Amino acid sequence: MSSYSLRGLNWFNALSGDARPVTGLPASLKVADGFVGEQPARFIAVVADPDNRFVRARHGEVGLLEGWGLAKAVNDVIVADQDKLQKRALIAIVDVPSQAYGRREEALGIHQALAGAADSYARARLAGHAVIGLLVGKAMSGAFLAHGYQANRLIALRDPGVMVHAMGKASAARVTLRSVEELETLAASVPPMAYDIDSYASLGLLWETLAVQQIEQPTSADVARVSECLTQAIADVAHKGTDLSARLGAANRAASSKVRQLLREQW
Repeated sequence: MSSYSLRGLNWFNALSGDARPVTGLPASLKVADGFVGEQPARFIAVVADPDNRFVRARHGEVGLLEGWGLAKAVNDVIVADQDKLQKRALIAIVDVPSQAYGRREEALGIHQALAGAADSYARARLAGHAVIGLLVGKAMSGAFLAHGYQANRLIALRDPGVMVHAMGKASAARVTLRSVEELETLAASVPPMAYDIDSYASLGLLWETLAVQQIEQPTSADVARVSECLTQAIADVAHKGTDLSARLGAANRAASSKVRQLLREQW
């Protein structure tokens, strides 16, 4: 059994189908140009590369190569489509366990690499590209910030293996000087501390959640259902615009909405 997740790779292969692979990127990035329905799209996934020259990024983590590679894959679309009426959608398939933690990563500026990726996604969104994040596995820490979090719409598959958080449970326990069990008890009453999709959805950050039959190896029916949801998300972006205001409607974001209101009034 593999020591790393294959969800991102399997969903990339299933959704991209006959799409044209994009070359010249790290082996840990899968990128292809195809279609979602009638909409041209670029599919992007970070996958495990056991031979990655950076050992901390061999299990699907987003490291130096991945950060700069994501930035290039997205920026190339912005430049190529800048004068087109129909701009490609960007489908970020998310299954990332964390950013790459290592001394070399810190010394060589992983913060800049991941910031470059996030910046490219944000600029694509503001340039009129529909950016859709599809969560099929873990969406953790800086890896999710770099790959997926800047999406206009976030879609999550309903499965215990789909989790969103700032850090893994073991790491969070060490930082807070608590046991994993104590953290799980707190998470039951404090949604931002939880890892499950329902808690994350209560924060208003998800546009849709979908149940599928086989999340590890999607069936044709799974692919059809997800593709239809992606099509609807792209249409929703075209109708409502490129900002992220849709994320602030949930009850658990009331304080965030109030802060933004006061900032607008004062500034």
